[in-house]
Amino acid sequence: MRQLARLARQSKHRLFSYGDKTELTTDDVKIARDYIAAYWPKLERYHPNDDESLLGVPKPYLVPSFTEDAGFDYNELYYWDSYFMVQGLQNKQHKELTMGILEDLLTLFERFRVIPNASRMYLMGRSQPPFLTSFIFELYQKYDPGEEWLARAIGIAKDEYAIVWMGIKKPNERLVHEGLSRYYDINYLHDLAEAESGWDMTPRFNRKALNYLPVDLNALLYRYEMDFARAARIYGDKRDATRWEQAADARKRSMNHLMWDKGRGLYYDYNYKTEKRGNISSLAAFFPMWAGMVTEQQAKQMVKQLKRFEEKGGLATTDALPLAQQLTPGALPTQWAYPNGWAPLEYVVIKALERYGYHDDARRIATKWLKNNLNWFNNNGVFLEKYNVVNPDKPPVKGVYPSQTGFGWTNSVFERLCQDYVDKPSVPAV
Repeated sequence: MRQLARLARQSKHRLFSYGDKTELTTDDVKIARDYIAAYWPKLERYHPNDDESLLGVPKPYLVPSFTEDAGFDYNELYYWDSYFMVQGLQNKQHKELTMGILEDLLTLFERFRVIPNASRMYLMGRSQPPFLTSFIFELYQKYDPGEEWLARAIGIAKDEYAIVWMGIKKPNERLVHEGLSRYYDINYLHDLAEAESGWDMTPRFNRKALNYLPVDLNALLYRYEMDFARAARIYGDKRDATRWEQAADARKRSMNHLMWDKGRGLYYDYNYKTEKRGNISSLAAFFPMWAGMVTEQQAKQMVKQLKRFEEKGGLATTDALPLAQQLTPGALPTQWAYPNGWAPLEYVVIKALERYGYHDDARRIATKWLKNNLNWFNNNGVFLEKYNVVNPDKPPVKGVYPSQTGFGWTNSVFERLCQDYVDKPSVPAV
């Protein structure tokens, strides 16, 4: 605690201009990175046994945030948070922790046939955006745990894919239209299905999440299918690999038919009840690019649309909303929207740009985001769960729960982007 306080005090020495093209140096980010490294023990938990509503998992894990005097606290393991929280920790020092977090997620599925929103009994009715196969392959590549380990992990992911994301009836009624899936909650409530998206709350679904086929979810499932094909080729099963590639290709065709708007150069969530695309432009549109399912021409069009989202301090989650939509009486706060930016979405877009060779754009956005995080830290001595990218000196727009400091995925994405764009002055390899 004393070390964190000391580092926070030391940070208050310099602010960085958003407008210039000056890149950050290792000295610029050193105190912030030291602070993040010292912060991880505050976020680590170990609960091997069930305790009232908190579910036991076998290995230590990270929670998103911890503040001693906050009335809102985390003690549970979250699904998609965990994927982003390990991005800056994939090194020898944190091997046991990162492998353990993945093992906890796999164990939750083996026990409950779903990876819940978080390891709470009352959050079992929904999941969160499925990053399991990406998590598996990243650690497989980094630590080489062996093909037996990979076979078990991918086998569990296949079961999750089939039971949860391709389910057609309760408790997993997600596969609903033209081979595509939706976010869902067992209580069949739109707002709780929206919570499964992780974007709670967002204008994307107009408070009718059960009616929408989301771009991000189906791009993630395309990634699953291609990862299953990849695993099959590792084991020499060409027939199985071809089957999964065909499934991925069918999903891509459906998504391009229903969700790709050639005129606007982006993907949009599709309301299968009204048979219309949504009207909210969001960073979810870049998940297909991250997943590798777009053509070079589509990628070129999408990069041109970055101007819809790019602001002084990074990428806004959506483009600017009409004033009437911002002031709708009785509307829930939409923190997953303009003017806020979120670390996982910045990271997905940066990786999407890298994948298709747009390294200058990726570096520019990464630098803006790092400066936004760093300036807030240097001013206030903390990292946030989200940031105002339009007016970075102002706090982000609040959501339905109190704004958090800490913050697991912000810290880890900051560290990862420092590794990729500060430690390496040259363009990182695709």
